[in-house]
This record gives sequence, structure tokens and C-alpha cells, in this order.
Amino acid sequence: MPPKIANSVAWQQAELLMQPAFIRVVDNIRKLLDVSSWTGTYQDVLIWPTGTTDETKAIVTKLLQDLEVATPEQALEIRKTLSQLPIPHPGYHLCLQRQEQEISIDLWELCYQVCFRNYILGDETVDIDTSLIDENDDVDWQSLDTKAKELVEQVFANLPE
Repeated sequence: MPPKIANSVAWQQAELLMQPAFIRVVDNIRKLLDVSSWTGTYQDVLIWPTGTTDETKAIVTKLLQDLEVATPEQALEIRKTLSQLPIPHPGYHLCLQRQEQEISIDLWELCYQVCFRNYILGDETVDIDTSLIDENDDVDWQSLDTKAKELVEQVFANLPE
């Protein structure tokens, strides 16, 4: 799940950093895939809240499909029902493969690790890594590049032999 951002200043800083961080993460992955025995493809995925049952996922998926062709009256009812159910958010995964091995890496989680200080999966609230922002409140490109590269290298270093 996306982390919760505490205040409007942190929100603005996250907006400033997330897109450049994503681009840097993907670029560093590309560079490492060029010299790796692993191959990678990118895949759009739905990320469901923890504990969502398969039955609930099926119900929500069906309602979302029904919403696309619903009359205005039906759409109102469907939205009312959906407001009481867990809704997935879009995700983007890197699917790595080598021989029989397959590993999926959540690219947004990597970006969160770049943008937020000491980010741990599932953190309720996060703190922006302000070392990635310069004295003019702009992206510190060198720091962002360095951190993104280190995190991606760490991911590749931890892949199975």
C-alpha cells in the first residue's frame, strides 16, 4: 500500500521526488539487466489491501467491470457498494527470470525506499529523505541518482545465484 504522508509540505516534497526517483530506478535496472544473466519485463498489477480474500477480490473486480457499462442509476448503486469494499491500487512490477527462477519486484516500493527515510514496507507514515532536496527546494539530482543506483544494485546483489 502507498505510504501515508503526514502533511502538505511532505506531500509536495514527495510529488517533487517520486517521478524522478521512478525514472532513476528504471534506468538503473535497465543498466544492470544489460550485464546480468536475468531477463526482465514490466507488468501492471493490482495491489490489494492486506487480508483481502479472493472472494472479495472477485466481487470488486466484477463490480468495477459492471460499472463500465452501467446506467447512471446502476453506477450510483455500484459506487455505493464499492465504497464499502477494499479497492486495489495500481502497481508496477519488474518480473525477473533466469532459467526456472522467477522473482517479482514492486517498483513503487523501490521508489518509496529512495524517496523516504528508512522506509520499511507497511510503514504507516513516512518521512521524506530531505537529503534528496537541495537548498532551492529542487531535486538534488546527484543524491537521487546515487541513492537509486545503490538500492537497485542491492536488489540485484540479493538475487539468488
